[in-house]
Amino acid sequence: MPQASQTAPNISAVNDTDLLYRKIAWRIMPILFVSYIIAYLDRVNVGFAKLQMLADLKFSESVYGLGAGIFFLGYFVFEVPSNLILHRLGARVWICRVLVTWGIVSACTALVRTPWEFYTVRFLLGLAEAGFFPGMILYLTYWFPSNRRAKMMAVLMAGNPVSGIIGGPLSGYILHYFSGSRHIGGWQWLFIIEAIPAVILGVIILFYLDDRVITAKWLSDKEKAAVAADILHEANSKTHHTVRSVFTSPRVWLMAAIYFCITSGSYALGFWQPTIIRQSGVKDPFSIGLLTMVPYTLALISMILVGRHADKTRERRWHVVVPGIVAAIGFILCAQAGSSTLIAMTGLTMAVVGIVTALPMFWALPTSFLGGTAAAAGIALVNCTGNLGGFFSPAIIGFLKTYTGTLNSGLFMVCGCMLMSSILIATLVPAKLVNH
Repeated sequence: MPQASQTAPNISAVNDTDLLYRKIAWRIMPILFVSYIIAYLDRVNVGFAKLQMLADLKFSESVYGLGAGIFFLGYFVFEVPSNLILHRLGARVWICRVLVTWGIVSACTALVRTPWEFYTVRFLLGLAEAGFFPGMILYLTYWFPSNRRAKMMAVLMAGNPVSGIIGGPLSGYILHYFSGSRHIGGWQWLFIIEAIPAVILGVIILFYLDDRVITAKWLSDKEKAAVAADILHEANSKTHHTVRSVFTSPRVWLMAAIYFCITSGSYALGFWQPTIIRQSGVKDPFSIGLLTMVPYTLALISMILVGRHADKTRERRWHVVVPGIVAAIGFILCAQAGSSTLIAMTGLTMAVVGIVTALPMFWALPTSFLGGTAAAAGIALVNCTGNLGGFFSPAIIGFLKTYTGTLNSGLFMVCGCMLMSSILIATLVPAKLVNH
């Protein structure tokens, strides 16, 4: 009997803790989720704009690829400072700043006329958006311990496939039905219309988010203490606590290399997926947009299920390795599709499902050993350095497309990047470091 009476309070405590974190999740995750949808949409809608913009402005494929990718040079320059500022000033003010400025810059893309204007506005968009995604990850470390964070990361990054589910048809619809309206091109309307939600949401976040657990008026003192104790316990087990330890750590640079490979694949899809579908024989922008819903819908399901399984088993590495291999096979199929829409869509589905599933699972790796100020600097360093893959991948693919007339060589390159990310994790990331 004493054993039974001892077990009952333990079960009750677990249930109370689950309810507490569910309460926190319902408070902060919806607005972060919508923010991520808008961020990803504004970042890659240039892939749909390309379907009309290149003909209107007489841009080559290499000009487009360089312009699409140069976003990440601006992102790289301001990423670490932006995250450190967020850590110091608080999430509300800084995330508001990020959203409002990137919305304004994104809308200005409608005004470009020359390649250099295109490069400039894409670079400025990268500067404006720098700090947003790693800021979201850092913000989650204030509210959730690592054993609950993988699921929250999956929820947050579900904004990626949802932006594809919503953004594809929306972008295709704007291109199809707004083209020429008021003497403005469909691609120009695309940038203007899809920039407005960012500015509005930025203002909402300023008044809605709480910077830290201690300032949350919607939590009781007991609930605040429980969350603070969980976060403190986790912080004491982390191995990197200072900014200097981040920049001198081989582990952090390994994470950046892995993320570089994954983002090379991610933005090859983001910037070139509409082109891959069009090359398979589908010409109407709205039809292309509708087809992009298929892989992103399946990716959303996969991401949620794999995230839950990773948290349940507390295994992190293979939940990134296997999706990476699936994505690599998908890119091979895309390269071999020719004029077959079925093969192209099968390959795209495998690539999207693999990459979209791998991304949130990846972020459970560096956040498992970064703590304190090092978390702000380390997450930003991994993100901005890794995101250079978002510059090199579309730039190289655009160059190869211009001079070979085909996407195949670029797709094989991206396949190699995905395989390399899986190999690095399987061989160089110790299970005991990240599986907890």
